[in-house]
Amino acid sequence: MEQSIKQQLTAMAEEPYRKFASSLIPNVDNVLGVRLPALRKLARTIAKGDWRDYVRSAGTDTFEEVMLHGMVIGCVRADVEELLELVAAFVPRIDNWSVCDSFCNGLKFAKKHRERVWEFLQPYFASPNEYDVRFAVVMLLQYYADEEYIERTLGLLDGVRHEGYYAKMAVAWAVSICYVKLPEPTMAYLRSSGLDDFTYNKALQKIIESLAVSADDKSRIRAMKRRA
Repeated sequence: MEQSIKQQLTAMAEEPYRKFASSLIPNVDNVLGVRLPALRKLARTIAKGDWRDYVRSAGTDTFEEVMLHGMVIGCVRADVEELLELVAAFVPRIDNWSVCDSFCNGLKFAKKHRERVWEFLQPYFASPNEYDVRFAVVMLLQYYADEEYIERTLGLLDGVRHEGYYAKMAVAWAVSICYVKLPEPTMAYLRSSGLDDFTYNKALQKIIESLAVSADDKSRIRAMKRRA
């Protein structure tokens, strides 16, 4: 199946889109140039067939093969433990923000199994691997930025200590999402957070950039910036 999938992806590739996509994903030089809607459509088709055979042999030569693998995991129907096994096997393949964020967005089963997925995510927050950490943090902002989990979510974000740029930016993004959805507890958190200055200021920047935040709130947030 692997060669057939690669042939399909190559046939769907567009050179202008390859150049565009490559410019958005630093340090990734194996982009074919397949648009995401086309990848999602192929993923849904694979998920309706013998997806377990596909997952066992999924290729890793190109950006699109890895992206497709992650999308298929998000499309298949299986019990939560099998799904988490698939997720655990896939996470080490993540080596860029685009695959990470798309993969997390597709894991909708987390909505139905929130405590089990929460438990599953815990080791990733302390991982030495930058994209393990980003994976866990993006899962938080996707599925746990709500009243039930906000205190625990902010606590986990405050404890992330990875120095990688994409881990820090994920934490900043997550804090901004928490603020947009639940400004009061997130503001209280920001006033006493243990975030490093870079991540803290990036979180404020993302809040200010949000269209969902009022002008008055943005002024308050600006005044909270840490100065060097």
